[in-house]
Amino acid sequence: MINKRVESIAQALQGIKDGDVLLIGGFGTSGRPTELLDGLFELGVKDLTLVANNATTGTDVMAELMRANRVKKMVCSFPRALTGKTIFDELYSAGKIELELVPQGTLAERIRAGAAGIGGFFTRTSARTDLARGKETRLIDGQEYVFEKPLVGDVALLHAQQGDRWGNLVYHRGARVNNPVMAGAAKLVIAQVNEFVDLGELDPEHIVTPGVFIDRVFKIA
Repeated sequence: MINKRVESIAQALQGIKDGDVLLIGGFGTSGRPTELLDGLFELGVKDLTLVANNATTGTDVMAELMRANRVKKMVCSFPRALTGKTIFDELYSAGKIELELVPQGTLAERIRAGAAGIGGFFTRTSARTDLARGKETRLIDGQEYVFEKPLVGDVALLHAQQGDRWGNLVYHRGARVNNPVMAGAAKLVIAQVNEFVDLGELDPEHIVTPGVFIDRVFKIA
């Protein structure tokens, strides 16, 4: 019997190790797997590379991970909060954390390419800017394009609204940003859900992430 449900965060996060590349789902705080990130902090792993839409709001667990010097590199579209400085700003200014800044659409497509097994793609985004420095460029139909490599992770941490024991997931609104595509781009995929339902309760037409992509499901309190 397939049953991907685990009963504790410790079980859900088992196997995450120092130096891993973690894909963190969500857009800002919407769809971010906060409870799994709390567990990650308690796990004590370090030298992590985090791939996420946003680095930190300044007061979340991502900030705590950075403050504890657990994050060596951030790959994201928005490294800064909307207002005020964050711990990321301090660490980056001091040369204590690396940043790979990626335009938002390019970030999503790089993850999708990683999930699809595509070796990369050309995009006009960032052409003739500092973000294209050191990257292959090509003229296509008279326009300059920049080659972008796929993004994959050792682990993906996701947040869905509902899930079942097979790992089928349904998301709520903004949580669909990055969470579904990240499910296919990591070796180990862990999802926290707000509600756990019996098999057959999820409308197949509403399932966004099929369980075949999910390794573990944990229901948050």
